[in-house]
Formats: sequence, C-alpha cells, structure tokens
Amino acid sequence: MTELSDLPIRDDLRGLTPYGAPQEHVRIQLNVNENTHPIPEAVATDIVTALAGAVLGVNRYPDREFTELRDSLAAYLGHGLTRDNVWAANGSNEVLQQVLQAFGGPGRSVLGFPPTYSMHSIIASGTGTRWLTAQRDAGYELSPETVVEAIRREQPDIVFLCSPNNPTGTPLSLETIAAAYDATPGILLVDEAYAEFQEGDTALTLLEGRPRLLVSRTMSKAFAFAGARLGYLAADPAVTDALRLVRLPYHLSAFTQAAAVAALAHAPEMLAMVEDIKLQRDRMIAALPELGYTPLPSAANFVLFGGVENPHAVFEELLANDIIIRDVGIPHHLRVTAGSDAETTIFLDALARISAR
Repeated sequence: MTELSDLPIRDDLRGLTPYGAPQEHVRIQLNVNENTHPIPEAVATDIVTALAGAVLGVNRYPDREFTELRDSLAAYLGHGLTRDNVWAANGSNEVLQQVLQAFGGPGRSVLGFPPTYSMHSIIASGTGTRWLTAQRDAGYELSPETVVEAIRREQPDIVFLCSPNNPTGTPLSLETIAAAYDATPGILLVDEAYAEFQEGDTALTLLEGRPRLLVSRTMSKAFAFAGARLGYLAADPAVTDALRLVRLPYHLSAFTQAAAVAALAHAPEMLAMVEDIKLQRDRMIAALPELGYTPLPSAANFVLFGGVENPHAVFEELLANDIIIRDVGIPHHLRVTAGSDAETTIFLDALARISAR
C-alpha cells in the first residue's frame, strides 16, 4: 500500500501531521470551544427559509462578491465600516490562509507568540510562509515592549496577534496592538475569534488610518455557527482587493451566504447566550481552585487551568465519564470550553471525583 512518504510531496511538508482535535462521540463535548447552546428555534426557522430560497437559484453560481453578506457583516461590526472594508470566507481559517497567500508565501515570514492558535503555524506551513516565534511575558501576557522588541529583532513580513489568545484566554491591550502596528512595516493581523466574550474595546477601533491592520472574526463561537463555516475580516478596502487576487472563484456557496445573512439579521437573539457562557466560564474559574487547580484569567469562552499532574490521565478519565476537554500540549495544563449550566455542572462534578482519588 502506498504511504504518504512515497509520494512526491513538498519537502517542507514531509513529517508533518494534519491539524485535528480528537473527535469523540460523547455526551459532554467541551474540547473545541464551540458554542454548546442551540440556535433559537425562531432564528433557525428563518435560516431554513433563507436556505430554501437559495435552492431555487442553485443552478446559477452564487454572488461572487457576496455583497449582501458583506453589507450585513459591516452593519453588525459597526465602527463606520462598509462592505468595502469586509471580506469573508469558509471559516476564519480560510481568511487567514488567503491573507498569507496574498502577503506571505515563499521567501516571506510571519511572526507569532506561542502558545497561540495552532492553525496559525499550520497555515503558514501550507502557504510556504516561514513561521517565526517569540516568547510571551509572564502569565502569557504581551506588553507593547515585548511585541515591539520581537518585531524589530525578527523583521517579519506579517505579525499574527490573537486577542483573546487561544489557548490561554489572555486579552490583548489596544496599546500593544498599536505599538505592534507602528513597529512593523508589513501586515499586522489581529485574530479576534473570541471578541464577543471579552470586555472592553476591540481592535476594530484602531482600523482608521492603519491600512496594514487586519482584524479577523468568526461566526463559529459567539454565533453558534461552527457548522456553517463563516469567517470574516475587517480592513482597509485595498486589503480586500488583495484578497480577491488569491481567492478561488465563487468560494462562498449560495447556502453559506443565505444562512449567514439570515443569522446576522437576528444578531441580538444569536448573541443572547453569550452572557450565560461568560457566567459559566467565570463559574469554572472560581470553582477550579477549590479542586486544587490553577485556572488562568480568561476573556474567551474557555478556561486553561494548570496544576494537573498528569494531563493525559485526567483527559482519559473524563473521557471515560462521557466528557471530552482538550489537552493543548502545555505541560500540566488542560483547556475546557464553557458550556451550558448543566454541562458545566457535570464537568466540575466529574473533575471533583477524579481529584478526590
């Protein structure tokens, strides 16, 4: 049987493994930071109606410019943005890939600050962009001084910042973002996949007058739309022109566009669950120390907690209890998604039993 190593694959891809969190069919799934709350029934009905309308025109290609969707996203984001400032693709991962296709590639580099979203380095590898790293401050923070020093040392073509950071949940100050922009002559992308769960200002407030600043978002988390695959970014209109050079034609299906527009029309209802998720997040942060663990502060919909003597063993014991969380590879740490009240209770009760042994 032919193996991958037998094929004439690119040298820089040899030995790599594909991204993928464990997929286990268990009752309590708290491992990939999904929104575990279901979409409200009335909203779901409108989405289905929109999809039914899209079926009637499915013999034709979809709107290549996804104009209505960009209008809806701009209205949702606010900050004076228009459709010309907005781009979208099949999940924020495809948005990031298109950014690296346009501004990265062979002979160019992107700087990240691990531990951070693991797909950043994987997408860099897939586009032939050199992945550079720099250390974070204590507690996984990032000060303006730390970021600027790393940028000046590495001289990257692109800088990726994650706010709040995944997998640590650490927020990022606007001062750090502004300093990073001033320090780099290239592209600065701020990944705000979890922005709706944090307090305070967003990097969207920094866009005006900064044409090399890109802010990416997703509907997978706060909007409970992970299965629909819709990510987007806001930037100067010249950036969206650059992304048109690398996107595949008609890359967003008519169904994706219709579903996302319908969901955005119900943004308040879709986001009503965010406060409950934040409540469960903070509940876990308060409860974990009582079980002997050390949770990190989080501005996202998950909690990274330390003090785990054997992360793999705890992961497996939880799995045996029909609960899956995430081992992100940080020694003595595990990450858990904030779910519903019932899911949080089941997780904390199971962890208490494990900790008491």
